[in-house]
Amino acid sequence: MGNKTVHLTAKSGLILEGGGMRGVFTCGVLDNLMERGIRFPYTIGVSAGACNGLSYMSRQKGRAKYSNIDLLEKYRYIGIKQLITKGNIMDFDLLFDDFPNKIIPYRYDVYAQCSERYEMVTTDCHTGKACYYEEKNDPKRIIDIVRASSSLPFVCPISYVDNRPMLDGGIADSIPLLRARNLGYNNNVVVLTRNKGYRKPARPTTVPFFMYRKYPALREAIRGRNALYNRQMDMIEQLEERGEITVIRPTQPIVVDRMERDTAKLLDLYNQGYNIAANIDFVTD
Repeated sequence: MGNKTVHLTAKSGLILEGGGMRGVFTCGVLDNLMERGIRFPYTIGVSAGACNGLSYMSRQKGRAKYSNIDLLEKYRYIGIKQLITKGNIMDFDLLFDDFPNKIIPYRYDVYAQCSERYEMVTTDCHTGKACYYEEKNDPKRIIDIVRASSSLPFVCPISYVDNRPMLDGGIADSIPLLRARNLGYNNNVVVLTRNKGYRKPARPTTVPFFMYRKYPALREAIRGRNALYNRQMDMIEQLEERGEITVIRPTQPIVVDRMERDTAKLLDLYNQGYNIAANIDFVTD
């Protein structure tokens, strides 16, 4: 059986799901694409997908893997210790200041000059709706957006973009395939970080009465997130079955959780993403 073939056109989009540390699967996929010089006219990323997508846009192969696996082992930047000492389950000062500016410098100049479009998704706390940001020229605003897209509810503080309070883009739009289609990109590749058939629990997410009291629309969006995600997965599997989209997802059972700190598990998942992507032939029409 030969490799799967994907035809890329001017209307091709790349959609990157989040999933916390499961995003190392996406790191593997993107590193393989970068190795082969495969680009999409339009890419959109959510949460961890937004972070990994930035390294793809700046053509920094291995950068996301290094920050998610090698530097995790060195800095241990996820966990209850950070939540207690910094009020955030992840060390955002390290991730969004020290990493891009000092430890593994981000190539803002390369990103600014690339011709492809790139959007990152956040959730507006006032409206509970998704916001889609496209920014290439202002390094501070780029970091504000990706920080907001990665700010998980309950365990991360609210972030701000243009003085608007924002949280994780996955609350309002976990897999923004419809966004790509609405912009005219109808030949899409979707990178997921869960196995085929995965669905979230049907019950609404409980929001404690004292959380986000100033933001009733946000509370409602968090409560409805599971149902929205499951509807999106239904749509994706239907479109995949009809051959209208290509889905790249883990094929081995997922043993990595959102806040995984076992680097051996993370490396295995990264390699899985790399190898699955390597078995897809991308042809430019």
